[in-house]
Amino acid sequence: MDMFFWLGGLSVLWLAVMVIWSILVPRRRVWPVGTITPVNIIFIWVPFLLLFGCVLALGILDWNRFDWPASIRWGIGGTLVLIGHIIVYASVFKIGAKATSGAKDQLKTDGLYAYSRNPQYVADMAIFAGWIILSASLLALPLALAGIGVLLLAPLSEEPWLRGVYGKPYKKYCQRVRRFL
Repeated sequence: MDMFFWLGGLSVLWLAVMVIWSILVPRRRVWPVGTITPVNIIFIWVPFLLLFGCVLALGILDWNRFDWPASIRWGIGGTLVLIGHIIVYASVFKIGAKATSGAKDQLKTDGLYAYSRNPQYVADMAIFAGWIILSASLLALPLALAGIGVLLLAPLSEEPWLRGVYGKPYKKYCQRVRRFL
């Protein structure tokens, strides 16, 4: 369990540093990447997937430590995880793997993007929150909350870049669609 906790902790720390760096030093941003390369895929996706995997593993290994009722865990937590996955995959399908990976592509403002500028982040946050409830795990809790924190910060690094790439259409889009919900 320690290995998952420390590996997940290092992953979320890495992601937080990359996002905060990109917010504070936008001319040398690392997120969004602009152009996809094998190196930036490794720097972004490997830690992100490791974080999710470690939170999942810790939740399983420390299953229902809080002794919450199954009806709440499965009814609320399971529903959030399921809906989160549906939204993530629908959003990725809508904008494509290239844009999901932070590369320049076409501005998408319809579908789920007509309701949220960041439906994938909202969905990932729902997955983390749902897993906290479903697994009722003390060990998964801090990493999942840290993951949610990084997802809350990520748009602050993306939005200046998106304004620079898409200009007026993106500014108009921001005026009519909320950042999250």
